[in-house]
Amino acid sequence: MRTRRKSKRLLTLALSVVTLGALTTTVAEAGVSPVVRTDSGPVRGVSTSEYRSFQGIPFAAPPVGELRWAPPARPEPWTAVRDADKPGPRCTQGAGIGSAPSDSEDCLYLNVISPAKPTSKPRPVMVWVHGGGFTSGAGSDYDFKRMALGGDVVVVSVNYRLGVFGFFGHPELGRDSGVFGLQDQQAALRWVQRNARAFGGDPRNVTLFGESAGAMSTCAQLASPSAAGLFHRAIIQSGPCTLTWPEGGFFPGAPAGSPYLPRAEVEAAGADTAKKLGCADVACLRRVPAKDLLSQPSGAPTFGTDLLPEHPATALKAGRFARVPVLTGVTRNESRLLVALFPGHPFTEEHYQELLRTAFKDKAPLVAAEYPSAKHGGPAMAFADAMTDRSWGCSQTGTERLLRERTWTFGYEFADQDAPPLLPAPPGMRPGASHGSELAYLSDMTPSPGKLTPAQQKLAAQMIQYWTGFAKTGNPNGDGLPKWRPSPRTQSLAPGEIHPVDLAAVHNCGFWAGI
Repeated sequence: MRTRRKSKRLLTLALSVVTLGALTTTVAEAGVSPVVRTDSGPVRGVSTSEYRSFQGIPFAAPPVGELRWAPPARPEPWTAVRDADKPGPRCTQGAGIGSAPSDSEDCLYLNVISPAKPTSKPRPVMVWVHGGGFTSGAGSDYDFKRMALGGDVVVVSVNYRLGVFGFFGHPELGRDSGVFGLQDQQAALRWVQRNARAFGGDPRNVTLFGESAGAMSTCAQLASPSAAGLFHRAIIQSGPCTLTWPEGGFFPGAPAGSPYLPRAEVEAAGADTAKKLGCADVACLRRVPAKDLLSQPSGAPTFGTDLLPEHPATALKAGRFARVPVLTGVTRNESRLLVALFPGHPFTEEHYQELLRTAFKDKAPLVAAEYPSAKHGGPAMAFADAMTDRSWGCSQTGTERLLRERTWTFGYEFADQDAPPLLPAPPGMRPGASHGSELAYLSDMTPSPGKLTPAQQKLAAQMIQYWTGFAKTGNPNGDGLPKWRPSPRTQSLAPGEIHPVDLAAVHNCGFWAGI
């Protein structure tokens, strides 16, 4: 158990790779600060000739004191106009990949951006759940101005509790163990239902979308009974609901597993944390300073709970999930970002073979023969490509198969080999279309991974049209766009090369089915 918890910390570091008529909106000219009345109180945003932006709006009470490890509560109402011109604090976290640390537990805030031009009918709403391995990141790391304007939609980006604050379990917490971050996401979605119209959005047309941990969260929300009716479409970017990995496949020392943990395991880890901190109960733990908890095992989205009764993969197989249209995909070279974080670059052949033996035991020679270093640009690239196919590409085909049996499903693969990577490549590696590399095409990021070329900017505009078209109708197709056929065909996305591909063939899934 101790080894598994230690490995889990390594893994998360690697991943750090309303009511109509009740609310009124002040129409604002460019340069005049717009005021919107939410159900908790009025907020003043920022307006230009193109867009309106509101940041740092509380959607729940600060989860501090007795509310640490409790379901999110409604925020305290206010009467004076509240400035909403800058983001709220990031949720408590250490330094991540391009992510600033924070010691604030008062962090349940969201951001709204929309076109400034009037509209005769409410716009679709897209609610973004950020990634960061469930341990880092913030909604404000992503500027969705291009998406709001290019697709004529309202985009909401949210914070949620992270690490030990969002996914801690303990026997006293019972069926709330390990899902506080997911509860925050649902609280934000309920806020959207109550307040979307005040910002020109349609609460009857809400798309939940996210990448990496945000995509895995979206899978959990699809399988959550308490999320029913809170969103009407889902976009899953690089977080297949059936994702699994072999031992050491995500990071050295990480056990084989998936993004979700059973409640018994999360509660046992929490009880061990309490013992180490000298606490006999949760009341004592709630008095421990946040900085002293930050280094503790963080848990993970937990099933066997009221919010998530079963593993999302199990729910998909049984058909127990929200029957909403889904757009879902991966990047062509997902694991290159993760392997770039492994120690020991540049890899030797001996190192590669050792990693294969750890991951595949007696099947390692078969994998080595299928993924020889000489044909993959070196040992590190070969291991990354093997892990991409085994863990991401083939999990993606499995997720699509289960979804399309019961709902309208569109699959994609982001394949721009020259995409700006989230991290510089170490010696012996080329990033390619690695994990998270599609993000810069859909939003402007902080920090920025790099500028897009004119051809990449065109692809970005096309992707925004696909994503927002899907949000509007459940179908990404639109005028002037290459035809996107539903699953089992997969749309490959690269500059000047948008076309259908056989994802199972691209990722060698016939071979992996026998391993």
